[in-house]
Amino acid sequence: MKKFVSTLIAASMVGGMLAACGGAPAASSAASSTATDTTTSSTATSTDAAGGGSKVIGVVAKGESHAFWQAVKAGATDAAAKYGYTITFRGPASESAKDLPSQMEMVQTALSNNVDGLVLATIGEGFTDMLTQAYDGGIPVVQFDSGIWENDVKALDAAGKNPIISAVATSNRDAAGVAAEHFFELIKGDIAAGDGYVVGVIQHDQTQTGVDRAGGFVDKFKELADADATTKGKYTIETEVKDGDANNAYVTALEALYEKGAKAVFMCNEGVVKQVSDAIAAAGGKYDEIKFCGFDAGTKQIQWIKSESGAKLVGSVAQDSYNIGFNAVEQCINAIEKKEIKDKVAIAGAWYDASNIDDMITKNLVYEG
Repeated sequence: MKKFVSTLIAASMVGGMLAACGGAPAASSAASSTATDTTTSSTATSTDAAGGGSKVIGVVAKGESHAFWQAVKAGATDAAAKYGYTITFRGPASESAKDLPSQMEMVQTALSNNVDGLVLATIGEGFTDMLTQAYDGGIPVVQFDSGIWENDVKALDAAGKNPIISAVATSNRDAAGVAAEHFFELIKGDIAAGDGYVVGVIQHDQTQTGVDRAGGFVDKFKELADADATTKGKYTIETEVKDGDANNAYVTALEALYEKGAKAVFMCNEGVVKQVSDAIAAAGGKYDEIKFCGFDAGTKQIQWIKSESGAKLVGSVAQDSYNIGFNAVEQCINAIEKKEIKDKVAIAGAWYDASNIDDMITKNLVYEG
């Protein structure tokens, strides 16, 4: 896209796709697409790689073993099979800075193996030389999930060597807004009943993804609550930001919100939900009066939503990780084959609760693991 990325960043839609999901990646502006698939189409001009046999798409994600990435891999594999391609799928052990060299090696290996296209979500900066290599080799690159970090994208644009032709992502801001809409409807009667109702937000980190999810929730919640005469002026929002899930950081955030009198808490990712759920299970009935709302999926979240006792997880918003993988590979193939491509594909988030969770699991929108 970039030609296209510049447009995306300017448009800066939301969040910076699903995915799981350091520094400040605004290439997450790709990831920040809207929850509706509004895209701008253009014709691919990437060079078709020579050679016989099945063409190969190298997919380098931000992880590999987590259920989210396994669902992404399934979608990517199915897209490749549909068009007669194969994929290689790799990801670092974690999304922390210590595994950045490992991910860089994975990208370089894919390029050295002469892949026909590259699908990439980076966990840090420093990929400019490799992406320049892709540009020089006529290898189209699709950024997906939280995308490629802003500084790398800017450097590629400045050099006139940006190989990124599309971005596929969950709209983190809009998906969090969906959570806010449903959560507000469920608690607005409690807010209206008195003054000083505290809504808590646990933001899982300070990356663009964390910023967009927390910001998307807060902005939409305020919009709704301030527009309702029964709730306007009767609530406050407190946000706790924690960098990473080590040392029970999210449990510390939960306790801080409890001390501030929070009656409702939005949790920005699956890691937060896991820690908070475990803390609640170990605390007796201490947190039973707090209502919770989540983001992402996973076995812990599914079990909590289905639970009939204790503190209630009223619902969550899921990323469609399967379609993130499918669409990212599909756009890359379209570029290779000089078909129409979309510079931005926004994958919508979907609300789920006890009433529809089993259907969401069947549709592969909510994953276990």
